[in-house]
Amino acid sequence: MAADAHKLEIFRGLIKFKSNTQKIWGVLILLSIITAIEVVLGIYKPESTMKSFFGMKILNWIFIILTLVKAYYITWDFMHMRDETAGLRRAVVWTAVFLICYLIFILLQEGGYVFDVYKDGFIKRDF
Repeated sequence: MAADAHKLEIFRGLIKFKSNTQKIWGVLILLSIITAIEVVLGIYKPESTMKSFFGMKILNWIFIILTLVKAYYITWDFMHMRDETAGLRRAVVWTAVFLICYLIFILLQEGGYVFDVYKDGFIKRDF
């Protein structure tokens, strides 16, 4: 793909840039703002975000969501995934989705087993 064929917009065309350099700075500023929000929330830990939601603190959910937003913009804009063909984008995204689901399954399965061993003090399953 030619260097001048990159899409020069973010937020689905809400913000448009005139050159690749402007877009790089725009995405960098966006990522910096998100990181600053994470750091401020991490330092101050507002009381309203310390409540539990789906088994985890709201603050942790905010960190996960902001991290996913940053990963999306790094991959889509800095790594030019947005400008690739639909097939390549799907191959990259679905591979990552399946890998993440597999890792979550392994972590939950093994974490539950280790928790039970520490809680009950004996091995329930011997492979």
